[in-house]
Amino acid sequence: MQLLNFLLGARIQTFFHIIFWLIVMIMDGKKGLIMGLANKFSIAYGIAESLRKQGAELVFTAQTDYFKEKISDIAKEFGGHEVILCDVSKDGEIENAFDKISNEVGPLDFIVHSIAFSDKNELTGKYYNTSRANFLNAMNISCYSFTEVCRNAQKLMPNGGSLITMTYYGSEKVVPNYNVMALAKAALETSVRYLADDLGEFGIRVNGVSSGPIKTLAASGVGEFSKILEFERNRSPLRRNVTREDVGDACSFLLSDLASGITGEIIHVDCGCSTIGVKF
Repeated sequence: MQLLNFLLGARIQTFFHIIFWLIVMIMDGKKGLIMGLANKFSIAYGIAESLRKQGAELVFTAQTDYFKEKISDIAKEFGGHEVILCDVSKDGEIENAFDKISNEVGPLDFIVHSIAFSDKNELTGKYYNTSRANFLNAMNISCYSFTEVCRNAQKLMPNGGSLITMTYYGSEKVVPNYNVMALAKAALETSVRYLADDLGEFGIRVNGVSSGPIKTLAASGVGEFSKILEFERNRSPLRRNVTREDVGDACSFLLSDLASGITGEIIHVDCGCSTIGVKF
């Protein structure tokens, strides 16, 4: 009889545990910033969609007035805050944007950095043809901007928080036509580790998400991108390409308290492609 009561009690406890996680949203009460949303096909949109479903309150930045107008409807859909201008390539823009966020929105719990750039004319052919100007610009926008974001984030996260940035497997292995972006992403991943150490004492976690290839506005600039998608799909253990929803849900986990012990990591969300060497 005691054993039966124990088993029944365990089952009831497990049942209520499951119900609890079905009801409670892991980002409920959290407020954060999404940087890099361009349209509904962006990886940043998939992240924002997942975060919103999990109860998060969202704020967005846009590079220019053109992009601000373009994503204003999405911003209203996901929370209603006015889109804040922030051209990360220009001195003072990030600091000004964070001051405005501080005044209008208040403290943040998380930040998503989904920003990268290269002249698309240099995302074909040989890497050694990269111009000095594009090399420096790609590094500035794709890598250094995250460092500056982290520095400014500290003052908006008095109770700790979490930041993620987006990277890609081309930082680790040669991917045709990825060229200078591969170096920018490699530098970004190293930055993640150093920034995690810098901000850890303030209870702020810093991680990177290495997404598999997804057809976005930015990805369309990479030469023969459709071939990369096909190659990844064929070698994936899951026999498919990763989706924005896959990446979004992984980011929601990393930004939530469920990942409270994870920092300085590069998490691959690529249907397992990065684990495969040779496959016939």
